[in-house]
Amino acid sequence: MPLRIRFGVDDLARCRFALSPLCETHEAVRTLRRAGRHAYHLPWLRRTRAAARGLDLTELSLLMPDAGYTPDFLGPPPATPYTTVASFADELDRLAATDPELARTELRRSLDTSPGAADSVAGRRLLADPAAAIRRLAAVTEQAWRALVAPDWPRIRTVLEADIAHRARKLAVGGLQALFADLHPRLRFVDDTLSVLTADGTPRRQELAGRGLLLMPSVFCWPEPISGFAPPWQPTVIYPARGIDGLWRPGPTTSASLARLLGANRAAILAALTEPATTTALAARLRLAVSSVSAHLAVLRDAGLVTAHRTGRHVCYERTAVGAILTTDPH
Repeated sequence: MPLRIRFGVDDLARCRFALSPLCETHEAVRTLRRAGRHAYHLPWLRRTRAAARGLDLTELSLLMPDAGYTPDFLGPPPATPYTTVASFADELDRLAATDPELARTELRRSLDTSPGAADSVAGRRLLADPAAAIRRLAAVTEQAWRALVAPDWPRIRTVLEADIAHRARKLAVGGLQALFADLHPRLRFVDDTLSVLTADGTPRRQELAGRGLLLMPSVFCWPEPISGFAPPWQPTVIYPARGIDGLWRPGPTTSASLARLLGANRAAILAALTEPATTTALAARLRLAVSSVSAHLAVLRDAGLVTAHRTGRHVCYERTAVGAILTTDPH
């Protein structure tokens, strides 16, 4: 049976998107634990294997049962909107400021979902001093961020921003029905209720009660979406982002003929737009100056090869049909 999330009138206008480097870090740790089931991330797993061996993830992993509850305070839904993405440092400060009593409640709930976890050495240590547990968990989360996610964050963020740009356009054109139509096979939106088929199959209901729903794409949350977050947190659904299959592929190649036609940099920018992306993301990926990428995009747009769409403070570019044809390998 699924989790059923019911929308009220106010909730329909209070759905928003967010990015969270903190949540991505914890999902990356989950991916390490389930390496055999993450074919998309094999290149990343191979590359980070040595760095991962230097991390003591004992306590953090204990709080991430495959079919159970992970404490919400470890990765609280971002308080800032997508247009002002919080830094990892800001999110880590928020984790470190968790009320120890709230942490104790959530730690106990998480440990109780795994037989024997609360009575293990690590479990007893977590429950004995929640304030100290918060400090240790924050410290190892920061270490995991630096070792596993930070080196690839520009590339990861590009995929997440492209997903949000795509979803925001669907929401603007067709409302929630269009947004959830292909968000994930385990999500269904009918009338005023979003049904989420959860991994453990436990039937539950959640009233948004005017708080709206937060939607967060993730590259490491795969293959299933994650839903939940009880008060005081905003109800949230974390779902696999579009474009994960190309995340760790080598950079785009540009044909010699396209480079002769458009120039090397414009051809590279057009080839890189396999998914919508911002000027900043393209500049980081191609190692070009932002001003240079902006100028080339203006020329490509005037030529009808790319279009631009605004999402909050960000402008995302994507290829038109003509631009896509030009970048297709004729062989």
